[in-house]
Amino acid sequence: MRVRVATIALGITAAIPCPARLLDQSDLGSGYLPEPERPAQHDDVTVLGCPALSELGGDAATGGTLTFPHKAKAVFAYGGSSSEISEDLYSNSAKKLSDGASRIFDAMTGCPTYQVIAGGTPIDMAAQELSAPHGIGDEQWSQLLTFTAGGRSTVVKQTAIRDGSLLLIVSGSPALVDRHLETVLAKAMTTG
Repeated sequence: MRVRVATIALGITAAIPCPARLLDQSDLGSGYLPEPERPAQHDDVTVLGCPALSELGGDAATGGTLTFPHKAKAVFAYGGSSSEISEDLYSNSAKKLSDGASRIFDAMTGCPTYQVIAGGTPIDMAAQELSAPHGIGDEQWSQLLTFTAGGRSTVVKQTAIRDGSLLLIVSGSPALVDRHLETVLAKAMTTG
């Protein structure tokens, strides 16, 4: 199972991209290949064992309840392996971004284990809140997710940082997220 399953957890959908501030291959160094963005799939999603996430609706597990008017996304695979790092950049009012990100992160980390049924496939989830990097942006969230399906597990780290009217979410292999978070943030928060 590829790290792509992270988008099941927090793949907020929108149609109009932000100004171009996304990573490219030269920002990451050698060994990274861009991956095409796959269409969001929010059909037949059910959450079991997490009332807080269920209250947001079954589609909340895929981020379907958060729709911001501006979004841009970049996804890179590392070294031909199944490890990926993705960047999602959103813009909206600070309050809407804060409320939306807080609602999803709080619901997911409020349940240490739960199950998501996506398109008939059961995915066992384990969520753990992590210390987010402090002193960066106005608000920060971070979590470690373990997805288990078909006897295989994948660990994904997600770190979100809101700075004014921008929300940056970096997801993927924990080592890749830690290695590139500052680079992603510096590029996303530049003006002009």
